[in-house]
Amino acid sequence: MGAVPAGDLTLPDDYPELLEQLKQRVRTAQTKVVREANTELLRLYWAIGKALADRRDKEGWGAKVVERLALDLRREFPGTRGFSPRSLAYMRAFALAWSDHDAIVQQPVARLPWGHVTVLLDKLDDQATRGWYAAAAVENGWSRAVLLNQIKNATHRRVGTAPSNFAELLEPAESELARELAKDPYVFDFLGLSGPVAERELEQALMDRIQQTLAELGRGFAFVGRQVRFEVDGDDFAIDLLFFHVEQLRYVVVELKIGKFEPGFAGQLNFYVSWVDDQLRRSQHAATVGLLLCADRNERVVRYALGGSSQPLAVSTYTFDSYGDTRTYEALSPAERAAVPAAAELEAALDAPMEVHGHQVTLAEYLEQLAQHDDTPNG
Repeated sequence: MGAVPAGDLTLPDDYPELLEQLKQRVRTAQTKVVREANTELLRLYWAIGKALADRRDKEGWGAKVVERLALDLRREFPGTRGFSPRSLAYMRAFALAWSDHDAIVQQPVARLPWGHVTVLLDKLDDQATRGWYAAAAVENGWSRAVLLNQIKNATHRRVGTAPSNFAELLEPAESELARELAKDPYVFDFLGLSGPVAERELEQALMDRIQQTLAELGRGFAFVGRQVRFEVDGDDFAIDLLFFHVEQLRYVVVELKIGKFEPGFAGQLNFYVSWVDDQLRRSQHAATVGLLLCADRNERVVRYALGGSSQPLAVSTYTFDSYGDTRTYEALSPAERAAVPAAAELEAALDAPMEVHGHQVTLAEYLEQLAQHDDTPNG
């Protein structure tokens, strides 16, 4: 018999519902398989790393033995990647960093791809900080590139640090949640801006890169509107940016100021938050909060201004530069530049030829060889 044309087939009434249920079960199963496979891979890497760590401590295994082990493993499993000397060094570092094998599967790191784990090992030395970023990466679904950027900009040191009056105007539990919404400073290095800019220019740049803006604001922020206009008895006003936090169920009013904080800014934001609280907030919503972003602030002036506000407000600064400790050569003072080689000098030095064991190599090539042979976590 031939196939019955779909157009001639009368389907049961509950067919669409059943199809959706089965598709969801397939997707859930696929996700589970990938997650379990990733966890099993991490178990394998941990076991290899633990064996290497034990033998290095007890039997003095060095780089040459590890290099031979990597070669033998690649010969035995030619279609399997991840057995280079450097990869084995990462595995050892992984086992040393997360020393409890049984607890690994219960920790966020077990749900991260191996590439994310190597970033945590490479960029961070403190285990508690690694755990913070592992949990945040899982919760927010950060890609490897986003994880790198969050570490570079020291997100763990910025969350909840903006001065606010949340503790005075909100219940303790709600105050803690609201504090998590405000970073200090916000890092808008992805905007490509520098120096003084107009408020509308900053606002437009943030909207042009709304996905990156939302990522910097944090998990749960949903964009509601820009220049949200409203009228009060014939007078017109406009809120710069309005967001809704879908997890805390609250509106967040954001005002942008390009200069230093002034007390009047708090009064303006207090007014906007009051209007949103009165006109947009529903009974199931948490209290609306206001977030003022300015280029600079005087801490004491901020404290006095917030003390006179009737609405929960926070004042944060922002920067267009990366928040990490590194600075470009151009940003150094003349005295610092004199002590540090410029980029061109470094590039010339790395390209300079040198002889190693009778072979001509550049300094860059030699350093790469050392990194491949080194069995330390950071190579």
